[in-house]
Amino acid sequence: METKDLLRSGLARAWSVFEMTLDELSDGELLLRPVDSANHLAWQLGHLVASEHRLGEMIKAGGMPALPDGFADRYTKETSADDDPAHFLTKAEYLSLYNVQREGLLKLLDSIPAADLDNPAPESIQRIAADVGNIFMLAGDHQLMHSGQCTVVRRKLGKKIAF
Repeated sequence: METKDLLRSGLARAWSVFEMTLDELSDGELLLRPVDSANHLAWQLGHLVASEHRLGEMIKAGGMPALPDGFADRYTKETSADDDPAHFLTKAEYLSLYNVQREGLLKLLDSIPAADLDNPAPESIQRIAADVGNIFMLAGDHQLMHSGQCTVVRRKLGKKIAF
C-alpha cells in the first residue's frame, strides 16, 4: 500500500467513526453541553468544517471548496459559548458542508505528487504536523478526537454504544 492509499484509508475510517457517533443525535441534542465548560456538538461540527477547509488551504492556497460567507468566523473560541439555536445549522447541513470539504481534501490529495507529501508544512502548524502528509493525517485525527466528544454526549443522553 502506498502513502496516499494509507491517508485515504485513515480519512475514510475517521469519517465512518464520526458518522457512527453522530447517529441518532437530533439537531436539538447537538446543543447539549456534556459539562458547562465543554463545547456543544453544533459548535464542534462547524469548527470541524472550518478546520478541514483551513488545513486544505495550508496545503494548497485556493485548493479547497469555498465555505459560505462568514462561516469560519461563526466557529471561533470567542463564539464557543453561544447557545442560541438560531445561530447554528442542522446536523444534515453540517454534514453536507463537511462532506464537501472532505471531498475537496481528497481531490487535493489526488492532485499532488506523492513526493510533495514530504514537503514542510507551514510554520504555523509544524508543531503538530511537520509536513504535508501529516496535515492530511491531522484532518482525520481531528475528526476522531471530536468523535470522542460525541461519544460523551451519547452516553449522557443514554444512547446505545455506537461501536
